[in-house]
Formats: sequence, structure tokens, C-alpha cells
Amino acid sequence: MKRLTGWDAFLLYSEAPNVHMHTLKIAIIELVDMGGRSFGVEDFRRVLNARLHKLYPLRYELVDIPFKFHHPMWRENVHVDLDYHIRPLTLPAPGGRRELDDAIGQIAGTPLDRSRPLWEMYFIDGLADGRIAVVNKVHHALADGVAAANLLALGMDLQQSAPGDDGADQESYETDPAPTSFELVRSAWRDHFRHISEIPSTIGYTVAGINRVRRSSRKLGPNLTMPFTPPPSFMNHMLTPERRFATASLSLDDIKETKNALGVSINDLVLAMSAGALRKASLRYDGHADHPLLASVPVSFDFSSERISGNRFTGVMMPVHIDLSDPLDRVRRTHEDAVRAKETNLLIGPELVSRWSNYMPPAAMEALFRRLSLKDGQNKVLNLNISNVPGPRKYGRVGGALVTEIYSVGPATTGSGINITVWSYVDQLNISVITDLKSVDDAHEITTAMVDELVEIRRAAGLSEKLTAVEKAMSPVTRGI
Repeated sequence: MKRLTGWDAFLLYSEAPNVHMHTLKIAIIELVDMGGRSFGVEDFRRVLNARLHKLYPLRYELVDIPFKFHHPMWRENVHVDLDYHIRPLTLPAPGGRRELDDAIGQIAGTPLDRSRPLWEMYFIDGLADGRIAVVNKVHHALADGVAAANLLALGMDLQQSAPGDDGADQESYETDPAPTSFELVRSAWRDHFRHISEIPSTIGYTVAGINRVRRSSRKLGPNLTMPFTPPPSFMNHMLTPERRFATASLSLDDIKETKNALGVSINDLVLAMSAGALRKASLRYDGHADHPLLASVPVSFDFSSERISGNRFTGVMMPVHIDLSDPLDRVRRTHEDAVRAKETNLLIGPELVSRWSNYMPPAAMEALFRRLSLKDGQNKVLNLNISNVPGPRKYGRVGGALVTEIYSVGPATTGSGINITVWSYVDQLNISVITDLKSVDDAHEITTAMVDELVEIRRAAGLSEKLTAVEKAMSPVTRGI
């Protein structure tokens, strides 16, 4: 047994019937080079079963503490029913990108069962060109972006497998007995006393951060010093339970060429592309784009390649300059704000929120988020979440089958109907957008606009407007929205 950190638990408490706090990882898998072997859902279950002893977060089961006396715990080794957790799904014809995105939206719109390990996988066939997709739906409390990337890499063969090699390792772990109520309460008391003993160091960490900010000679902009005033936006309302999903894929070489020409980072460019896309959406749905939006951008403070579970990140508040009409102005201002935001995060201390989250009362936090999830008004904290996570740099294989594309998306959080997540994989920069049913008519409006924004930025920078073709797993996305 091990206890969830306060930050992990926060991602549980913030869940509601209309706010699903799971993330999605989507792998497109090529079957043509498997030497004539078939690869179906039973083959996939067998491959995963052979690796389950290594993928230990998939064996975790959530255990609540009696009377919500403390944060829940993970029972670390439980039996995993792969017939339940790995589910077959066949796409309708023609099995293109739209059909897959629609299916993933439906998968995203249902919560995970907390009485079982907090993940599901969908083995999807019926894709064009004989490919398959595997959609991994895992609760955010289990892993953040960095941990999920490491878990995904561990679940794939990052070198070419020999034909017929399904993995020599077999499931070889013992299940743990269920804890008693007495054991859970006794452990909670011990952990509470430990946290009490850590209060002086947490206060010291906080005071040191505040003093560093006060002594800093860097002048911080009002969007960073007063981060809790997001403007009203079409995307901020009481969420519907259903979800829409959309993807787009860009060449990482095009992204690198563009960011090098402009002297910015990939993160800066992703935020600027998001700003351009959201400007178009704001003009369409709000009728104006007068003020910057406010986005929470997760920044990890633990990049260990060995970590495959837990959440070790903080949310940095970033202005999203939909108010600027010129694409290069949006890039420049985004870069300037990002530099200030990173400096502020380092000065205040990246672990500040996660340390104090250990002291959150479970029952009160759950009640608060249930109440907030039912409010149909302006989000008082942020407009949306935007993430950029570096994924595997080498092509992976599953049971010998080549993984050609990987996409990822985080949750749409309370009062915020859009999440933009970018995930790089080998030579691709893959964009995913999830929305509820109220925010936009079609989530592909956002992905298409982000691709168009890259073209506009390159045109303004004097670079070729023609983007490098990225191999598609299926038929191209229909551009007409």
C-alpha cells in the first residue's frame, strides 16, 4: 500500500459526473510488416499480460480511507481482468481520421470505474489501410505527462522485435490482500503526524520563494502577478458530460525550422499557434477577441526517465494573446511572457502547490468541486489548459507491430470546455483537442486552425508556406468544418 500525494488526490477530488479527470493516449499501429501474422484483441491482451509485471501502475487499485480521514491509498498489486480492461471496438466505414476521432470522443465521455484499477484500453480495428488503434484511458491521479510517456515507452518494444516475439516475460507478481479499516486508519494517523512534522519546512519553502520574488529585479506583467482574472469566454461554462475529440499531425522538422528562425522554443510556438486558433474561435463564438485568455500550462519538476506513476508538475499561468492580430506579434509576446512565467515559477518554487496540497481535507475538496462543476458561469481561475509533452524519440512496437503515431490529451477541467495537448513522437508534432458539447460545434475547428496558424506564422517569417507531408495512418482529415 502507498498513499496518494496531495497533488494526486487533488486530481481525484476535482472529478465530477460532468468532469472526467482521465487522460487519453492513442497509438496508431501498422500491421503490414508482421510477416502475414494476424494481430487481434486476444493477441494484444496476451502481449500486455506478458508485460504487466513491469507496468506496475496498471495493477494499482484505489482504496478510500474510512470517513475520508485522509487521502486515499493505492493497493499496489491486484488482479487485473484484461477481458474487462482491454475492450474491442470496430470503426464504421470508411475508417478514417474522423471516424476514429469520433470514437475517441465517445470513449472520453464516460468515467472510469473507481472499484477497479483506474484505466481502460480500447483495441480499435476497422481503420483504413488495415491499421489498428489502441486508446489508453488512464486517470490523471495515476500519472502525469512525463510519467505517462515513460509508461508508454516501457509498454512498447523500442527496438524491432523478431517475428513471432510476443515478449518472453510472463506475469509474475503476487496480489496484495485488501487492507482492513483499522490498518487504513492507523496508517492515516501516522501520515498525518508526518505531515505535521513537515509544516515548518513547507512554510520555510514558501517564505523563501516569496522573498526571492520580492528581491527579483525582473518586472512582472499584470497577467502574471494577478493570474486569477481570466476574461469571459465561450469555452467557460458548466460542462456537459459528453466529449468531442480531434487530432492533427505536423512535421517536427517544420516546427524546429520555424522556432529557430524566430528564436523561440517549441513551447512558445505551440502557445502562439493555440493563440491564433483560439482567436479565430473567439471571433466566431464571442464576436470579439479583445483580451488575452489565461491558460494553465503544466511544467514538470521531475523528468526522471524511471518514473512511470504519480504527478510531479505545477501549473504555470500564461496569457494567450488572442487580442493580437499579427501572428508574429503573438509569437513575440508569447515568448516574452513565457520567459517571465518560467522565472516566476523558479523563484516562487515549483513544488509550492504540490507541498501544500498534502494538507487538503478530502471531503471538503470533493464537495467544493462538485459544487463548482454545477455552476454555469465564468471560470474564475483560468480559461483552458494547454500542454506540450515530449514523447518517445524512437519508433516503438507492440507485439512486433510498428507504432506509427501517438497522440495524447488531458482532461477538460471544471468550467473549462477545451483542452489542447501536443505530444511529439519521433519526427511528428501531434495535436489533440478535447471539448465538451457546448464550447464549439466541432473540435476539428481548433486543430485545423492551429495548422493554418503555423502556415501564417511561416508566411510572416519568410519561410515556405508548404508544410512537410506527415505520413497519415488513415485518410486525411476533411478540411471543411
